[in-house]
Amino acid sequence: MTFKLIIPLLLVSTCSGGIAFAASTTCPSVSMNATQYNSSLGTASGQPFRSDGLTAAHKKLPFGTRVKVTNPRTGASTIVVINDRGPFTRGRDIDLSRGAARAIGLTSVGTVCAEIL
Repeated sequence: MTFKLIIPLLLVSTCSGGIAFAASTTCPSVSMNATQYNSSLGTASGQPFRSDGLTAAHKKLPFGTRVKVTNPRTGASTIVVINDRGPFTRGRDIDLSRGAARAIGLTSVGTVCAEIL
């Protein structure tokens, strides 16, 4: 079964003063719209796509950039490596691999806190 799940992760809008989320968790730096995605084509960086890996796609961040992604509802976080381009859907900032989305408990499109490491 192939599906695309996009998670708001890097909306590149600063959270000056913090943005409050459902579980009263705040985003210390950046919030993004994210989804989970699956690719049958490989990645723009040339690496094979691994759906269970901790990787992500972003339009502008350089390949190899490490981003800490946190689900503000649960507080769960993981570090992903940018290895692909996208998402190409308006209003979405980052696509997480299935493994990364699962690691933070993201099951649908949502907002996440992101910190570029």
